[in-house]
Amino acid sequence: MKNITELENIASQVRRDVLRMIHGASSGHPGGALGCADFLVALYFDTMKHNPHKFEMNGTDEDLFFLSNGHLSALWYSVLARAEYFNIAELATFRKINSRLQGHPAIAEHLEGIRMAAGSLGQGLSVAIGAALAKKLNNDKKLVFTLHGDGELQEGQIWEALMFAAGKKVDNLISTIDYNGQQIDGPTDQVLPLGDLKQKFIAFGWEVLETNGAKMQEIVDTLNKAKLMAHNSKPIVIIMKTIMGQGVDFMMHTHKWHGKAPNDEQLKKALAQLNETLGDY
Repeated sequence: MKNITELENIASQVRRDVLRMIHGASSGHPGGALGCADFLVALYFDTMKHNPHKFEMNGTDEDLFFLSNGHLSALWYSVLARAEYFNIAELATFRKINSRLQGHPAIAEHLEGIRMAAGSLGQGLSVAIGAALAKKLNNDKKLVFTLHGDGELQEGQIWEALMFAAGKKVDNLISTIDYNGQQIDGPTDQVLPLGDLKQKFIAFGWEVLETNGAKMQEIVDTLNKAKLMAHNSKPIVIIMKTIMGQGVDFMMHTHKWHGKAPNDEQLKKALAQLNETLGDY
C-alpha cells in the first residue's frame, strides 16, 4: 500500500514514460493518457488486489481491469511495467516492429496484464460484464474494473451493456468514465452532446459516484467508497472529471493532443514539467 505522495510520484514518472514512449514511436495518444495517469496509478498501486508476479488470464481470486478506450495503451503499459508485470525496459519498444506493446492492447502477444484486445471503442464494458458474471458463477468475490472515454459513450453497445448490467444485477463491476469533454474531432458537446451523464446512469439503474481525476487523494477515496458499495445489487460507475493533457501546460484543455506525438522540442519542454521520481527506462 502506497501513501498519497508515493502515488503522486509514480504518476509523475508514468506521465514521463507516456511522453517518451509516444515520442520514440512518433505515434500515439498522449492527451487522455496524461489525464488518466493518476486514476490508473491509484487503481493498480492502491485499490486493486492483483498479483503481477503470477499473471493468469482467468484472474481467479484477483481484481480485474479492462481498458475499453484502448488508445490509452501507453499509459496502461507504463503502469503495468511500474507494477512489475514486465520489465520497464520493454517500454522502449512501444509501437515498434514485433513489439508486444502494440498501439492498442492485444492478447496474441501474451503481454502480462492484458486480458482483452482493445481498440474498437464500446466493447470493453461488455467483456467486463462477462468477466464479472464468471466471478459470480465461481463464487469469486473479487471485483472487475473498467475505464471508458466520454466520447466512447457515443457507441450504442455501451448503452446495451449498461442496461444489461443493471438488469442482471452485476454488482461486482466498477466502471469509470474519463470525462474530459474532448474527443478526436473536438469537444464532445460539439461532436455529440452527452447530456446529463449522472442522471442517465441513475435512470439505467446504476449507482453513481463523481470524482476529480486530477486529485490523487480524492481518486483513492472514491475508489475505496466504490468498493464498499459493491455486492449490493447494482453496478457502480465513477464519473471522473479530468483534463486532457494533465501535467503538461501546452497539452491541456484541447483535443489537439488526442493523437499527436510531441517532437523533440515539445518533449523536452513537457518533461521539464514532470519530476523524474523512479528513473526513466
